[in-house]
Amino acid sequence: MYPSIESSVNDIITASWNIATGVSVPETDDIVMKNGGRLIDATYAYADLADSSTIAQSLKKETAAAIIRAFVNSATRILRNYGGEIRSFDGDRVMAIFVGDDKNRKAVRAAYAINWAVIDVIRPAIQKGWSDGANFCNIGHRVGIDTGESLVVRGGARNNNDLISVGGAPNIAAKLSDLKEGYATYITDRVLDDLDDELIHLKTDGYQKHCWSRLYSKVEVGGTYNTVYGSNVYWGV
Repeated sequence: MYPSIESSVNDIITASWNIATGVSVPETDDIVMKNGGRLIDATYAYADLADSSTIAQSLKKETAAAIIRAFVNSATRILRNYGGEIRSFDGDRVMAIFVGDDKNRKAVRAAYAINWAVIDVIRPAIQKGWSDGANFCNIGHRVGIDTGESLVVRGGARNNNDLISVGGAPNIAAKLSDLKEGYATYITDRVLDDLDDELIHLKTDGYQKHCWSRLYSKVEVGGTYNTVYGSNVYWGV
């Protein structure tokens, strides 16, 4: 066992990289296991159900599972509907990758729709589905979004491996989905700067309202400090 691990680590560290530049989100089989990689310019969106630990510990297992499944199912459908490629599930969190010239717009539009699904679909369904549903229907969530170049590689061992995204964008997006600043969606200034006006200014009753509020403090991730904006806009699919 241990000599095998030592040999595997040595092979990984010393092997030459086989990296290509891509314009689409790779599948697992697109990348060779032994130090293969794909560079992509992409936007990462992490949708995370808030306080799922509390849900799991305070409710019956079947009830908690139904709520988590409803959120993960809805987020997955919405992210895919707007062009996101799902590449990771982590308990109650879904990660999607968007590519193309409108990748930031698609990711943010999906985030608005996920907020709509939570507010107008999942919460009412919980309240209706259980006699005491009003006591725990007000679930929350957060979507974190960032954009940039990432290296997609395969990690794990033979027959037990998956894609891993290495770069600032996936790490920062994941960090943003953990923020607790009172917003449903968090994006970096890199994403905001690439949005069209429709997703920046909300038109209601003949007036335009800015959809985004800048966080007072910059968000630190891995030694970098990022300007972040939050929004509670919700917009149906």
